[in-house]
Amino acid sequence: MTHHSLPMPITQDQVRALRVGDTVTLEETLYGIRDATQIHMFDHGRRTKFNLQGHAVIHTAPNLRKVERVGNNHSGYEAVCVGTTTSDRMERFTRPLMEREGVRIIIGKGGLRDGSLAAFRDLGGAYLAVVGGAAALETTWIEAVEDVDMDDLNPESLYKFRIKGFGPLLVAMDSHGGSLFAKVNDEAARRRQAVLEKLGAA
Repeated sequence: MTHHSLPMPITQDQVRALRVGDTVTLEETLYGIRDATQIHMFDHGRRTKFNLQGHAVIHTAPNLRKVERVGNNHSGYEAVCVGTTTSDRMERFTRPLMEREGVRIIIGKGGLRDGSLAAFRDLGGAYLAVVGGAAALETTWIEAVEDVDMDDLNPESLYKFRIKGFGPLLVAMDSHGGSLFAKVNDEAARRRQAVLEKLGAA
């Protein structure tokens, strides 16, 4: 197991160096995205002003506070609490995010399915897992909300965060077919079968 510190954006070679069980800390830039954002992008044909090529996105609808656009804050928002939401319902957007927008890393909780694993393999990507309930800690890794797109969808807008030391996060799905979630499910099934056999109920 290896730890990777990755200033964003990254290349395909860099993401293919990640393996399940490794840890990752991201630096500089992270984009926040959620269901409505992607529905509008891929079902309704909206395009973002952001260049997501080589970047990471986090499944979130953050709690933000409106502030004056002064100093380094050009978005008019500051982060109150930026938590991670369950990824599974956004499964169908993994490949479009990677193919059309060039996204390399998806961050979320709960994992994704086989379609995403295939997209990571084919296009070069990875899924980084966050433990549920860690929103307060995640928020400390965000220095500023630098910019916002599609803000008519608020709070499910597309956010550009400036980050520092975002992590460590766990590589839970990689570009080599590795999936922590598949391993856990396989082990659970094996143990269940063993118990059933011991009880004579197999």
